[in-house]
Amino acid sequence: MLTHFIYCRKSEEDDEKQIISNESQRDELHPIVSRDNLRIAGQIEEEASAKTSGTRKNFNDMLRRIKRGEGNAILCWHLNRLSRNAGDAAALVELMDQNKLMEIRTPSQTFKNIPADKFLIILFCGQAKLENDNKGIDVERGLRKKASMGWYPGVAPMGYLNDKTKLRGERDLYKDADRFPLIKQMWQMMLTGTYTPPQIAKIANEQWGFRTRRTKRQGDSPLSVSALYHIFHNPFYYGWFEYPRRSGNWYEGKHEPMITKAEFDRVQAILWRKGNPRASKHTAFPYTGIIRCGACSGMVTAEEKHNLRCTNCRLKFVYHKHDKCPRCGTPIAKMTKPVFRDYTYYHCARRKGGCTQPGIEAAKLEEQIVAQLRRIEISGTFKDWSFSFLKEIHREDATSDYHIKQSYEKAYANCLKRLENLIRFKMSPANMDGSLLSDEEYAMQRRELLGEKAALENLPRNDRASAEQALRQAQEVFEFAESACEKFAKGDFRTKKQILTTMGSHQTLHDKRLLMEAKKPFVWLGDFLATERGEIAPVAPENAVVIQRRKSPLEYQYLTLLRDLKDVRTRADKIKLLISKVYHHFKELAAFEPNANN
Repeated sequence: MLTHFIYCRKSEEDDEKQIISNESQRDELHPIVSRDNLRIAGQIEEEASAKTSGTRKNFNDMLRRIKRGEGNAILCWHLNRLSRNAGDAAALVELMDQNKLMEIRTPSQTFKNIPADKFLIILFCGQAKLENDNKGIDVERGLRKKASMGWYPGVAPMGYLNDKTKLRGERDLYKDADRFPLIKQMWQMMLTGTYTPPQIAKIANEQWGFRTRRTKRQGDSPLSVSALYHIFHNPFYYGWFEYPRRSGNWYEGKHEPMITKAEFDRVQAILWRKGNPRASKHTAFPYTGIIRCGACSGMVTAEEKHNLRCTNCRLKFVYHKHDKCPRCGTPIAKMTKPVFRDYTYYHCARRKGGCTQPGIEAAKLEEQIVAQLRRIEISGTFKDWSFSFLKEIHREDATSDYHIKQSYEKAYANCLKRLENLIRFKMSPANMDGSLLSDEEYAMQRRELLGEKAALENLPRNDRASAEQALRQAQEVFEFAESACEKFAKGDFRTKKQILTTMGSHQTLHDKRLLMEAKKPFVWLGDFLATERGEIAPVAPENAVVIQRRKSPLEYQYLTLLRDLKDVRTRADKIKLLISKVYHHFKELAAFEPNANN
């Protein structure tokens, strides 16, 4: 006699995201009970996710009741209501193996306690798990895409709202008309330096009647001090956000900023002055650890400066350590239009040890880096043309390398054959007395052949792997030259550091000038562009003056690089020579050192 448990489950997400609710499942299952006159042990419902094994309280209670013999069958809307993970599916099959669960019934199918049906249970539950896992991957991909487009993926921070009128994954942010101006006023109060976060929270809650946004489970409550600290430490309010958290991937948001970056930095300094925690304990500086002092070879370090010039006596002082001017005693809060200056300052770490080299502001240092990047900057058209010609060189070299390899193998085999013949001639019975080949002649000829053999073995091997590596590295040079400036302008501190180290090595700072040993391909590219600057510019091929002769497709592409076309052939040869030089530079390195990167 079968006794069924009716099991209904929906996920713990919002109702609008559900495929079918518990009420709808009951409406589907109760007619089956009446039609087939089923005996019911109990009806179990819950709102919980089935992604993880053993986390559903009511489901686990149902399994325990089946083990005690209170029922031996389950009626549910679909198998994915019972399990979306391997552990719970295995628990169901194990009860069948113990003959304690005899049947699982759905409106469309019945699974008996037989091998074929138990296999189908595992299969269908595994399919549900696969769908769930794929959904998670798709969601993560969509969130990353949304972040790259500049829209914060997730619940909007306080003062902003998610636009739920749009499809999921396409919802952008807009200002919360009720809370945006109040939170902005909190920032302005903090910027005066005369209020603490607890004081601001008290004013907002008691005088303004501020309440947090109402959600399904919480909200509509006074603003807590900890939540206010979180607001004051969140870069989202000046237009940037990190996704995922602690990943180091920063994006510039398309939402309307509430404050500026300078105002955000000043609030961090004010919070530090008042003894509260800052946004981070250790600020990451992009150029520390790679630049040395040009005078003493010590490492260059960095520090943040937060200065204020007194509007009364004009004294400049560090404002996060003082509430008033150290000279005239004027409180910062009472200064009229005080000018705050926050910046990063790079200097030799041995300055206290006697090094007299001056420091430099980060903005000035980056201007020099950008100037170096501008020197090698090329257009997208130039890069595409370079890629095309590199592939042409690569194809020609493949044919040439094949013949060189054949010639090398033939010369090496011939050398070994001559060495073998020399030994045989020396050891032949006709030469027992050394009359045909004396010991001195044998030693001299053997030494020459061994030298030739060693020379052949030490020749660079231009194999396919080294050629492919050279092509890839040469393409990376022109791709770097085309995109480095833009990436440097938009990149975070890791990106900027990587760009600087990619371009060169042995960076030194001397008399506020950044010097570096640029890698050879960038030196060649910079020297070439310095002589051709102003002559290389994109011009539409249909507007170009074509010399009356048959040209290759590559030469037609090259016409788009030039403004003056009187000596196209000469300039084309110059560019081809440059590209070929870069390619063979990496090919030579790859032949001798397969793992070389420079």
